[in-house]
Amino acid sequence: MIFGTGIDMIETERVEAKISKESGFRELVFSKNEINYCEARANKFEHYAARFAAKEAFFKALGSGWKNGTAFNEIEITNDETGKPEIVLLGETAKTIAALSIGKISVSLSHLKSIAAAIVIIQASSQPSP
Repeated sequence: MIFGTGIDMIETERVEAKISKESGFRELVFSKNEINYCEARANKFEHYAARFAAKEAFFKALGSGWKNGTAFNEIEITNDETGKPEIVLLGETAKTIAALSIGKISVSLSHLKSIAAAIVIIQASSQPSP
């Protein structure tokens, strides 16, 4: 059973401008692992933008938007051994989200030079009884 879905798109240029101009923005929004991943890429702002879109899509999939007890940099977009993106919840965010009936979280990312997009599908942890 689907708990919620979310989709988001953002201009790569907007993310680049925020990271380049605002001290602390990158650390507020992205985990250390995400920063290391993106900084190692040739087109790093495309990767930052895709991860930002995934975080926004995640909150939309929750159906409540940003929740108290959650932080953007505690929603980490990683890649498994085959390169497939995954969402890992960290810290207080993991505790807050654990209180909800959430099962599997699926994420898909896409990015071009000028735009990034992500979709998140959250499955409920169990189906209700009939």
